[in-house]
Amino acid sequence: MDLKEPPSYFISDAHLGLHINGCDAREEHLIGFLHKTILPGCNLFIVGDLFDFWIEYRRAIRPEYFNVLCELKNLVKKNVEIHYLAGNHDFALGSFLENTIGIHIHTDHYTTQLQGKNIHLFHGDGLIKGDIGYRILKKILRNPFNQKIYRVLHPDIGVPLGSFCSGSSRKVTSNFITENILQEYRNQAHKFLDNGDDIVVFGHTHRAEIRHWNKKTYCNTGEWIHSYTFAKLEDGIMSLWRYIPGEKPVAITESLQNTH
Repeated sequence: MDLKEPPSYFISDAHLGLHINGCDAREEHLIGFLHKTILPGCNLFIVGDLFDFWIEYRRAIRPEYFNVLCELKNLVKKNVEIHYLAGNHDFALGSFLENTIGIHIHTDHYTTQLQGKNIHLFHGDGLIKGDIGYRILKKILRNPFNQKIYRVLHPDIGVPLGSFCSGSSRKVTSNFITENILQEYRNQAHKFLDNGDDIVVFGHTHRAEIRHWNKKTYCNTGEWIHSYTFAKLEDGIMSLWRYIPGEKPVAITESLQNTH
């Protein structure tokens, strides 16, 4: 008799470290979600931009990230397998997360098989037609030599500078997410589904949605700034949920519009 595989959870776009009026509790809510929802033996996939800016220094960690990092470490100790896909704000993931926290790092598209389903995961940045300029910038920013040069800056200078640029980038991106752009992401998901994937998971847009076509699924995990949305794979079926502190999560049937 086959043993049932444990559930897998998918989150993205908490942008921890970004200070937004009225959103200071999101770290507390995220830790609550991780502690209460992610049980031993489950899988957790972070689909990019958990942190609003991340670059690893040898001997410095941003204090704003400490509590969440500790909770992730606790999950690893409980036999939770954590995968972290780089986003456009936290692309410089490195050895600290892998060796000290115990997280599996993926710098680009990542495919895996869970519960008999072929899963394709990607943050989503640089994916659509209008991202040509960003794709060029992405190659520059992710160049190991350029990152090494940036680390020469003292953290007291490098972190505020990176956070400023990262915050500006997020505001610009959010202002340009239209229905046409969301449809482009759906079209891109269709391409992966047509090529043999059963489930495609993106983040980046901050618009949570789930759509099913011919027994295949596209899901966008939304964000953890205002909406606290996450996806769950159980018994081979993908579903989308909203975490409500102190209450049971609420299922989302199709889409959840971003309210900011």
